[in-house]
Amino acid sequence: MNRQLARQLVKPPALRTGDAVAVIAPAGAVDPAALKRGLAALRSWGYRPVYEESILDSDGYFAGTVERRCRELASTFKRADIGAVFCARGGYGCNYLLPHLDLEAFRRNPKIFLGYSDVTSLLTYLADAAGIVTFHGPMVAKDFALTPGPDPASWNAVLGGAEHFAYPGLQPLVSGEAEGQLYGGCLTLLAASLGTPYEMQTEESILFIEDVNTSPYQLDRLLMQLRLAGKLSRLRGIVFGVMRDCLPASAAPEELPKLYRRLVGDLGIPMAYGLNAGHVASGGLTLPFGVKARLTVETGGAKLELLESAVSI
Repeated sequence: MNRQLARQLVKPPALRTGDAVAVIAPAGAVDPAALKRGLAALRSWGYRPVYEESILDSDGYFAGTVERRCRELASTFKRADIGAVFCARGGYGCNYLLPHLDLEAFRRNPKIFLGYSDVTSLLTYLADAAGIVTFHGPMVAKDFALTPGPDPASWNAVLGGAEHFAYPGLQPLVSGEAEGQLYGGCLTLLAASLGTPYEMQTEESILFIEDVNTSPYQLDRLLMQLRLAGKLSRLRGIVFGVMRDCLPASAAPEELPKLYRRLVGDLGIPMAYGLNAGHVASGGLTLPFGVKARLTVETGGAKLELLESAVSI
């Protein structure tokens, strides 16, 4: 199955207060103290987190072996008592899981699956190949472990089944209006998918792009890689994140918008920047991948809106 054959992605059931939620570690090794804080925050939000003791395993820089991480991911999706699957953190290692995924099992048992950073590999592939809506959002041992934590408004709207939500904080880059499926993630991981069987499928998308600790010349190289690979040629729009720590302290804030305009400003599609999602200091937003959205960019401002619910009620 590919994205062109599964334009109407399967929506998982909505998340409700009191639901049991699985916390997993599909990539990097997890800090126990951060996990403990994140689990406490989830409980304070009204959820019942469950996890395997092996979540704290380590195998070098991984959260245990490939076998452990694959088993953990697959088993949580099969559990009827679990309302959602949240990643503890990113790091590195989700690409090891991709060849072992039973795509039909994910499609038969759709659940809210949420993370970002290295988890981008799983989010995009499950949307593209399994045909299920996935969620780019705050992680347990990262965002939930901090004070203040994630943005509750987008969390509750997106995971609770709101049919419309407008994201705050966007700045205009290239004027225009377009509709398409929201999609994307961490730029480094999107570029890393190229040339593999798990390559990102961007056609007709409003592409969200974010990253962290990536210098302007590295962002330039990654965006050029996407452009030369043809992944930007059939987009409906682009939304850039805050790109935390991607500018040296001596650089002017306008350097990144100038970079975007030079690299992709001629694509003839609306573009905006500054969405506070992914690698952010606090208040991280929750984005659903695979649902219809509208991007409106004018000289005085920009707006990204969801046009349908991301979950089934």
